[in-house]
Amino acid sequence: MNWAQQVDRWQHEHHPVAYDYGRILLGLFILYKGLTFIADTSALAQIIQNSQFQFVALGLAHYVAFAHLVGGVLIAIGLITRVAIGFQIPILIGAVFFFNPDQGFFSVNPQFAVSLITLIALIFYFIGGSGYYSVDHKFEMNEKRLNEKKQQRMEKELY
Repeated sequence: MNWAQQVDRWQHEHHPVAYDYGRILLGLFILYKGLTFIADTSALAQIIQNSQFQFVALGLAHYVAFAHLVGGVLIAIGLITRVAIGFQIPILIGAVFFFNPDQGFFSVNPQFAVSLITLIALIFYFIGGSGYYSVDHKFEMNEKRLNEKKQQRMEKELY
């Protein structure tokens, strides 16, 4: 059994509610950042205008907006959480290492600190998974019940 499966099993046995609240808050925060990214059209236009490759910058802007909007909702409800986080991590790595490195951790506009904390939280939930109170867990439990019923029917047919 690999390490991620052991973490999942521990979570399913202990049901830490704070873990799920943290995942929900992280998803809502990412959704909020996606909405503010779209709403700030002047900053978005400046990013595209200052880029040497405007088409690539436009594509990246659309990727960031889509990933934050859809990924934030998916993370908040706990549906395909690791996949949604997998699309978020490259964005946050770019924010930490390329867009905010000149700002200090305790600067007036602490975007670096927010980006770094969000990246750490994403990695934490990428490893830990959806949690107990999530759509993924509900699907997993339904699948397990269906498999048990199927197994019981097969056993009855044998006898």
